[in-house]
Amino acid sequence: SIAILLYLVQKFKTPDHWYPSDLQKRARVDEYLSWQHANIRAKGSKLFLTKALLPLLTGQPLPPEKLGLATEELNVALKQFEEKFLQDKPFIAGSEVSLADLVALVELMQPVCAGYNLFEERPKLAEWRRRVEEAVGMQLFQEAHEEIMNVKNW
Repeated sequence: SIAILLYLVQKFKTPDHWYPSDLQKRARVDEYLSWQHANIRAKGSKLFLTKALLPLLTGQPLPPEKLGLATEELNVALKQFEEKFLQDKPFIAGSEVSLADLVALVELMQPVCAGYNLFEERPKLAEWRRRVEEAVGMQLFQEAHEEIMNVKNW
């Protein structure tokens, strides 16, 4: 999906903030997009599968220790995300929203949809989420997540 996003950004000449022409800002976006595969995506997806999808498929809840391990792994990745990528900036690449922010928030919504409110005790992360949602547009954000937000009704 990252390759497709980069293709679309270049094909349709999107506004520069999505994938900056400034090499330092672009490097920051690329750094996050490379890092997230083994961290936010892997850990967030694991929690989503463990907490929502596997119980749905098997009809049985998973043992608490497995859910606890998945939650702990995601929490480590979230701490790294806040410290390394967000720091004290409004967005990952600086002062404007980018593909990195969009990809990050989409991945973080999976555990949220499974019932793990990872923003609840993380004010910096919650503020960043609010800024990304505003930049994308609340209606579009909600529309994009409509199906996954109803995972418990599947």
